[in-house]
Amino acid sequence: MRRPGLPRSVEGMFRSLSWPQRLFDVVIAVGFFLGFGVMIGRIDGMTVGQGLLASLLLSAALAVRRLSPVLALAAAWAAAILQMAMGLTPLPSDVAILGVLYAAAAYGSWTVFWLGLASSFVGAATISWYLVLLMPAVQGGHAGDPVSAFLVLLAALFALLLSWTAGALVRATRRARENREAQLRAEDEMAAEQERVRIARDMHDIVAHSLAVVIAQADGARYAAAADPAVADTALRTISSTARAALGDVRLLLTQLRHRQGDGPQPSLADLDDLFAQVQSTGIDLRVEIAPPAPADAPAAVQLAVYRIVQEALTNALRHGAPGPVHVRLAWHPGELELEVRNARDPIVARGAGHGIIGMSERAALVGGTLEAAPAGAEAFAVTARIPWQVAA
Repeated sequence: MRRPGLPRSVEGMFRSLSWPQRLFDVVIAVGFFLGFGVMIGRIDGMTVGQGLLASLLLSAALAVRRLSPVLALAAAWAAAILQMAMGLTPLPSDVAILGVLYAAAAYGSWTVFWLGLASSFVGAATISWYLVLLMPAVQGGHAGDPVSAFLVLLAALFALLLSWTAGALVRATRRARENREAQLRAEDEMAAEQERVRIARDMHDIVAHSLAVVIAQADGARYAAAADPAVADTALRTISSTARAALGDVRLLLTQLRHRQGDGPQPSLADLDDLFAQVQSTGIDLRVEIAPPAPADAPAAVQLAVYRIVQEALTNALRHGAPGPVHVRLAWHPGELELEVRNARDPIVARGAGHGIIGMSERAALVGGTLEAAPAGAEAFAVTARIPWQVAA
């Protein structure tokens, strides 16, 4: 969220911190300034005003190190340049630079992150040059030897890089945690999307099959109404029960979409008999062969896939098939099911890979099986599937 009245370039310099976090940083900075201000008066050759000014800048850098790492880094450099301009010896408050480098690596932008690394090397070289070469010359002494300069450089570089590296590790840990949380959110969204696809597939199966039965029954009742009212009454009863069952299933699916939980309609092998009876009530010559018989302990996912595949195949036979018998064959071999639904093909109707066939293929693939729906000769259309299964644990 943008802060009103701030340009984008200025707004990008500040991080979002809670008021307790800001107050904590200010309290730490004030305590730091008061604590090290007492020590400044005990340093020989230094006026209190000069030392307090440099310490004030360093304390300000410490106060904003998390709110604005780039400002903290700039304030730390300003304090260092001021100390060198006034010819001051190192101050106890200079340890604030370590906290600023840590914050630049941990909380700064990528530009500030790399500026902090560069500052570690440039700062170490500057410290070595200032302490070993410049200060002795200004004070009328002899400049230090190269070995001393190198040792000071190594010590300063170690301290500065250690602080920066600690911040970089914290940054990497935080980024890894954020990436993991983003990955978990993406996985949750993917699971939700897969659930919506499954529900949509179930909706298609339920509505398409129920409407096919209702249409077939309505056509039969219309033709038989005048000749045999009893047949029309039976057809109307079938229409009513089919529509009522479909409405209940659709309500369950819509509830599942609203709440993203709950058990939607999950048919099993035991529901196949009702499905076959429903199709036969439309006047279709349905011939069912189940041999070897269905196992009672087949996995629930396999049972659901088999039911939906048979349901969709019979729906296609009702909607697109030519008059004639419809054959359903289920062969439950050890470890594998062979499924086939065959019906007479109407040569006038062109049947492509619509949503029904795609849905059946996905059902089979979800449980590790394969499915093919294609013409079988010149007069038939067959849906064949092979579905692996094991005894449910």
